[in-house]
Amino acid sequence: MSGSSAGSGAAPCRLVHYFVICGIDTETGLEPDELAALYQWLEADRQGTDPDAAATGENLEQSPLKRTFKSKVLARYPENVEWNPFDQDAVNMLCMPKGLSFRTQAEPRETQFHSFIITKEDGSRTYGFVHTFYEEVTSPQICSAMQTLYQMHNAENTSSNPPSTSSSSSSSSSSMDSLASSLDEADSPTTSSSSSSRRPGGYDSSRDTLYVSKALCLITPMPFMHASRRFLSQMHRAVTDSSAPPLPLESYVHNILYEVPLPAPGRSLKFHGVYEPIVCQRPGPGELPLADFPLAETFSLLGVENLVQVFTCTLLEMQILLYSQDYQRLMTVAEGITTLLFPFQWQHVYVPILPASLLHFLDAPVPYLMGLQSKDGTDRSKLELPQEANLCFVDIDNHYIELPEDFPHFPNESEFVQELSEVLLSFGISAISGAPPRTRTPGSAPGSAPSTPGRERRTAVLRQLEDDGRNGNLAGEELAVLELLQGNATLERLQALTKRTGVTVARVDALRARIKGQSIEGQGGRTAAEEEELRNAKLNVQLREVFASRFITMFADYEAFVIQSAPDLESWLTNREQMHNFDKASFLSDQPEPYLPFLSHFIETQMFATFIDNKIMSQWEEKEPLLRVFDTRIDKARLYNVRAPSLRSSSYQRCSVLKEAAQAIEQRLMKIDHTAIHPHLLDMKIGQGKYEQGFFPKLQADVLNAGPSNNKWSHRTATTQRRKDRHRQQSEHLTLDNDLKEKYMQEARSLQKNLRQPKLSDLSPAVIAQTNWKFVEGLLKECRMKTKRMLVAKMGREAVELGHGEANITGLEENTLIASLCDLLERIWSHGLQVKQGKSALWSHLLHYQAREEKLEQQQAESPVSNVPERRKSESSIGMPFLRVSLIQDMRHIQSMSEIKTDVGRARAWIRLSLEKKLLSQHLKQLLCRQALTKKLYKRYAFLRCEEEKEQFLFHLLSLNAVDYFCFTSVFTTIMIPYRVVIIPIKKLSNTMTTSNPWVCVSGELGDSGIMQIPKNVLEMTFDSAFRPHTHISALFKCQNLGKLTTVQLGHDNAGLLAKWLVDCVMVRNEITGHTYRFPCGRWLGKGVDDGSLERVLIGELALPNAEEDSGRGCRTPPLQRSPSQTRRISITSMSARGSKPTSAQIQEAIGEAVNNIIKHFHKPEKERGSLTVLLCGENSLVAALEQFFHHGFKSARLFQKTVFVWDFVEKAVAYMESADQMGDLQETAEPLGMTCQSLCHYVNAINSTRRNIGKDGKFQLLVCLGARDRLLPQWLPLLVECPVILRMYEDTAQLRDRTTVNALIGVVETLHDFPITLEASLVKGIDL
Repeated sequence: MSGSSAGSGAAPCRLVHYFVICGIDTETGLEPDELAALYQWLEADRQGTDPDAAATGENLEQSPLKRTFKSKVLARYPENVEWNPFDQDAVNMLCMPKGLSFRTQAEPRETQFHSFIITKEDGSRTYGFVHTFYEEVTSPQICSAMQTLYQMHNAENTSSNPPSTSSSSSSSSSSMDSLASSLDEADSPTTSSSSSSRRPGGYDSSRDTLYVSKALCLITPMPFMHASRRFLSQMHRAVTDSSAPPLPLESYVHNILYEVPLPAPGRSLKFHGVYEPIVCQRPGPGELPLADFPLAETFSLLGVENLVQVFTCTLLEMQILLYSQDYQRLMTVAEGITTLLFPFQWQHVYVPILPASLLHFLDAPVPYLMGLQSKDGTDRSKLELPQEANLCFVDIDNHYIELPEDFPHFPNESEFVQELSEVLLSFGISAISGAPPRTRTPGSAPGSAPSTPGRERRTAVLRQLEDDGRNGNLAGEELAVLELLQGNATLERLQALTKRTGVTVARVDALRARIKGQSIEGQGGRTAAEEEELRNAKLNVQLREVFASRFITMFADYEAFVIQSAPDLESWLTNREQMHNFDKASFLSDQPEPYLPFLSHFIETQMFATFIDNKIMSQWEEKEPLLRVFDTRIDKARLYNVRAPSLRSSSYQRCSVLKEAAQAIEQRLMKIDHTAIHPHLLDMKIGQGKYEQGFFPKLQADVLNAGPSNNKWSHRTATTQRRKDRHRQQSEHLTLDNDLKEKYMQEARSLQKNLRQPKLSDLSPAVIAQTNWKFVEGLLKECRMKTKRMLVAKMGREAVELGHGEANITGLEENTLIASLCDLLERIWSHGLQVKQGKSALWSHLLHYQAREEKLEQQQAESPVSNVPERRKSESSIGMPFLRVSLIQDMRHIQSMSEIKTDVGRARAWIRLSLEKKLLSQHLKQLLCRQALTKKLYKRYAFLRCEEEKEQFLFHLLSLNAVDYFCFTSVFTTIMIPYRVVIIPIKKLSNTMTTSNPWVCVSGELGDSGIMQIPKNVLEMTFDSAFRPHTHISALFKCQNLGKLTTVQLGHDNAGLLAKWLVDCVMVRNEITGHTYRFPCGRWLGKGVDDGSLERVLIGELALPNAEEDSGRGCRTPPLQRSPSQTRRISITSMSARGSKPTSAQIQEAIGEAVNNIIKHFHKPEKERGSLTVLLCGENSLVAALEQFFHHGFKSARLFQKTVFVWDFVEKAVAYMESADQMGDLQETAEPLGMTCQSLCHYVNAINSTRRNIGKDGKFQLLVCLGARDRLLPQWLPLLVECPVILRMYEDTAQLRDRTTVNALIGVVETLHDFPITLEASLVKGIDL
């Protein structure tokens, strides 16, 4: 059996897949790093300078020891593993992300450890663990090449300018691991600690020894970080120790590659390194998946609060950029955050260590989680990032974060932080570290973080205390001494100084020794390293359990909302995009109010969609492992805790399984389940396996590429694997062809994942172009999905406007969808930018456009926008002057809003305003019409320069015009808005003029304007299409945003000869959003005409923007209620004359419908309710229905020779009751009835004695509203029915005289008693009860 197949047969069950050595190839010598050159080229291209000039020639200004040289994979064992093909370029790039590093004997040469991850295109991951050390260069060619480079460098420097000190630090990563070196750095006067500043001579081959970096690497299928780290450090020690190791190095490498299996789930495994045994363990099937990176370090680096904020950004799939000098820190934080996501998984670009050559990936207009190595001494402000509108920037070394604007907090955040802090404290780790997070504001440049030398030293001392195996359970006094030590900067310095000079501080050292002794005693003979590992493992699992329990609480009932609609897997996969998988509306309506801002965003993410997809697919195939664990946890939680009482409760539930989780880990590590075969001598020739001390040898490939041929274990696993393969093939035949299924799956899950992962190995321009093309396609697809989702949600709401479930959370849902559209537009506008200007790419483009247009405006007398067709006309184009549609005008509105402080905020406000005005697509089309500007701002491959995709994108946005949004008005509630009011009289010229002084008061959902007198000289005349003249009164006023308008009070003072005024309607327009409201009136205002009213309360409706009212009706939001139409209100006489009286059944139905609408109003969440006034007084309202009831059978007006109103009947009834009361007739009646009589008389007299001239119909309306508010209507009705006046004024057939009907009416109206009815100030003004 050949070596590679022996190796591959057991590969899936092997702990380690490859052992790799990277370093300098002595045969090819010193080669400049091509990838670094490519990076310089890309960087120059991004900044708009000549890229070719940047990439040609070597950088002679930089010291040769600081330049990047090409590293190579020197050896790998075995050659290849079938399951995990070796990606040489990627491994080389990630083992040595900065290429080879050179040092002389005068510089520090600490060993470094870092990890990396390779994510394949299908999302599967492979882990790499790298131990880097320095090895002496023995090749004379390389030494002389370096000498030559130094001479050229010196010649260049002396010819151009005196030698300048290099500003970059020598160490390839932060050297915080050693207390002394960190104190050295802190104490050194400059940030520079490079050799050229210490030794001006640089490198001289005659007197200096040259060292070069070399890396040993293990590639593993699972993140066994601790085990790999210990194995690699023992391998390196074997080479540097004065005494040779017990066996040749090949024995240890062969052993870990072929004879150490993966631990079985729920088991632990012991295998042997060179000097000590190494233990690793794997969680059982019911436990959280393996995570070996120390979370304690992640929490210490960021601080608990900061970490929770970054975690929230990750859940909401924002762009997350980690920034640190140390590769291992980048990896630790990235892996830490992603392991906490359980049961969800990050679905987008994931590159914890971004090699320099891949920096163009920061342009990616998709969510990503990337780690960027900071150059020594570079400031955050110097970091030019292509897009920051939706970026969470995490500066790990300086312990601070920058958050995107407007992002929701994690539910119960403060209690959550408290619980995490307590877990950390129980392990002796201070939870308070990390600077407070910064949200971007325009004033504060995100400069250097608040990191002081004192703070750095304190962190270092704390780290050293942890490394001492401190167990957290110290006696109070001793703990106090150590706390004092770590809190006092002077003591820390003294301690470090004494240590460096060789003096010991007996008290502290004795204390240290005692604590160490205690801990070893308590460990039952375990080493400090083992104890530390156990402690880390226990802390990891407890912290992760706290996070997991939050999701178990939040999503305990998620299964109830999963929609299982497909009969089989194939049909589900085929129709995946069209299917609605999760009932988001019902789910959100079931959640506590404080959770909603976060959850409404979270359930829109790709990771949640994938989670639900996995749930649905689990009915046809095996459950995905994370989902299986999560579902088991939920079932368990249900057993212990009946969910019903805690439904909709936002009280915090602490994690209850911390103890047992830690115990499971401890038992596994204490009681080893399996011990691997010991390393043994291999079949090697005598003399092989010898090496020189300090140099890692070239290993014998023939023995390392061949797996063990007689190893029972490998045979067994190979047989098992073959059995599994056969089983898999059979099941594939039974279900779906696997390739087809994979294709469907990829499509189903690739909503935003057209590019899951950058391919690290191939970086040709063609690949980069293809990657950008994938981005363009992905953005277009995402735009299609988002606009479709917005339309479906909005139209769905309109379909259920009558009340079932969906409508109650749409305000929140709508806001989430619009925020996500704003984010998408920002990402589109930041794709392929030539040079970044400001945080918001969209606003930056708009400003460039504005500057050009204003310049053109100055050059031309007439505005270029006038040829844009006028869109906004008032519904009845009489009266309202045209409102010019202009992109620039909308920008100026936003720029004048002092409430918005940042460019990102302005861009979002502009998008909301354009969407509300139904001009978003038109405005963006206009913006992109200036092709010269687009070419100047964007590279050729940018989304905005792909003509066909751009057209489709604008078309998708155009579809949003089918529905009405109030996303600007409802969000910016405190801004000042100009409103134009136009009062239109009925077209009889005799009635259009009035000598009296009119006034209006406009009310909306957010408040009212107060009474505004309209000056007399604003009478305007316009001509209609037939050139007939029309006069109207028009006035402009400014007040705080009133929201959607509900009522207008219109009145006058009855002064002068022409005081009577017949008003057709009042039009009010919001001059910023262009929304026009029509308030129908159709009544007289004046004494002695109609019902004698001098003021009326009118109910409005939103007018359509165009005259073709009916053509648009099919696709718009249902109209709001409005004032009762003219026909209903004119008078009884005309009503009877028209013969359009409603039947008894219609009247009863109208009353039921009106009451029903009020009840539904109170069942909606408060923010969603809209105007109650409309339901009480508008068309089809309670007042309208009761008026019809009282008009039924009312005796014709001809008998009385003048118009009679219902109010006349009410007044007569009250007069009768009052006279009866005086004569003592009512004394015999029951007490409550007498009280009711008094209340009716009191209310009617109060309405009559008000100083407002609201007319008889207005008074009846007011009586009904007050009766409904004070729950008196059902008590008043019997009094009016019993009153003898009814016999004179109503016919026998009248409904008011039918006891059964009246009792039914009382029953219906009584249902309103459960609700707190409040009346708008415009209705009850001046009523004194």
